[in-house]
Amino acid sequence: MLDLCLLGTGGMMPLPGRWLTALMARLGGSSLLVDCGEGTQIAIKEKGWSVNPLDTICFTHYHGDHISGLPGLLLSMGNSDRTKPVTLIGPKGLQKVVESLLVIAPGLPFKIEFIELSRKEEDIEVNGYNIRAFKVNHNIICYGYTINVPRGGRFYPERAKENKVPIKLWSRLQKGESIEHEGRMYTPDMVIGPARKGIKVTYCTDTRPAQSLIENAQNADLLICEGMYGEDSKIDKAAEYKHMTFSEAAKVAKDANVKEMWLTHYSPSLLRPGDYIKEVKKVFPNAYAAKDCKSVTLEFPEET
Repeated sequence: MLDLCLLGTGGMMPLPGRWLTALMARLGGSSLLVDCGEGTQIAIKEKGWSVNPLDTICFTHYHGDHISGLPGLLLSMGNSDRTKPVTLIGPKGLQKVVESLLVIAPGLPFKIEFIELSRKEEDIEVNGYNIRAFKVNHNIICYGYTINVPRGGRFYPERAKENKVPIKLWSRLQKGESIEHEGRMYTPDMVIGPARKGIKVTYCTDTRPAQSLIENAQNADLLICEGMYGEDSKIDKAAEYKHMTFSEAAKVAKDANVKEMWLTHYSPSLLRPGDYIKEVKKVFPNAYAAKDCKSVTLEFPEET
């Protein structure tokens, strides 16, 4: 299962009662964060989660409302006796940006490892997550992220017996190993079926509607999506600054055939996002105007 918490829903600047947009995910004892604006570590504490298991931080881009909370967060992680490395992922230039910020956070007791993105789409495997980063359409280089939690095939003891697989090899084959034993090669397909549907979540802020977003969010269990403006009348402003209106985000969710969409990254002038959700649901019924700390636990789908 995958635990998710949308720590904040604000864009540009935090407001009383609204932190800047950041997503935290927990899987198997490891945590992952997407974006880290001012107030992120406070939002984590308000949720009741810990910064210590945070192994991976992804950045969409380097505007201040998406990265300015990083030095304080890393200092808190250091003060929690963390010594394991932390992996940071983001567009090209990540190491230079982070090292500039860390002038005020020297002497961290753990190593920082950098993965810099340069292609239109890149796949990264880390701590049980399969992460796909994909470029979107903002006024600087910006990426969206799809988090996939894969699920292996079902184990079939009858298949193992039919293939005369020794019982002592079953466990290793279930984990994906291929094993040579007593002159014969044994492969995972001799004991397990095809891979089953996993969990898929796509997170994207600071973009115009983009084909790359629609394609990478296709059939996602959850799309957490840019929604800077609730009013359709602000379409020209959204286009100028490379953001989306609620209606545009709903069209993206519909075209991507996602199960559910949470709107986020609201303009500071948008004080009551829920006032506009009725119209959004006419385009995509399973849409929600998210509030800070909106959370969900996604389970693997039940098998029929």
